Parts: sequence; C-alpha cells; structure tokens
Amino acid sequence: MSDFPVVPTGENVTRQVLSDHQELMVVAFRFGDAGAVGALHSHPHVQSTYVESGRFRFTMGDEKREVGPGDSFVIPSNVIHGCVCLQPGTLIDCFTPRRDDFL
Repeated sequence: MSDFPVVPTGENVTRQVLSDHQELMVVAFRFGDAGAVGALHSHPHVQSTYVESGRFRFTMGDEKREVGPGDSFVIPSNVIHGCVCLQPGTLIDCFTPRRDDFL
C-alpha cells in the first residue's frame, strides 16, 4: 500500500501516487462511476497508461479510442488528452520525469 494520500481530482475520481523517483512516477487514478471525467489537459511529461480495470473512452489529440482491462498506450509530451469512464475502474499511469505537482 502506498504511503501517499488519496487525492480527489474530480467528481468520483481520485489519484494516489504509488511510487516515485526523480525520473519516474507511478500513479493510480480510480474512477468510481460511469460518466466520471478525466478532464482534457496536457503536460510536458511522457505518460504511459495501463487499464487495470473498467472501460474508458480516451481522447488524445484528434484521436478517440475505447480501452479496457489489459490495454496500454503512451501519450507523448504536450499532447492534449483526457477520458470519460464507461465502467468504473482504475488506470495506472507512469510519468517521466515524475510529476512534482502531484507531491
């Protein structure tokens, strides 16, 4: 279990840092209800996302895709992205370098 707090990031959405190092951070985003939103945003970090559970519709730049358990993908630096939860679940995101704004 992570020693980092669970932080609300939106309605029925939380994040929890699972581990971090100056060059890498692993974060769990938990979506409690269908319709919960991971707001569109961008950041300079490269992000990889692994769908631990649930179903999500992701927007990445001009592309939209639906993902489910076991799917993974990479979001390049500065690409606008976000998601809508279709079935409650958890996303495991890795960021390089780490997201100091999450600490």
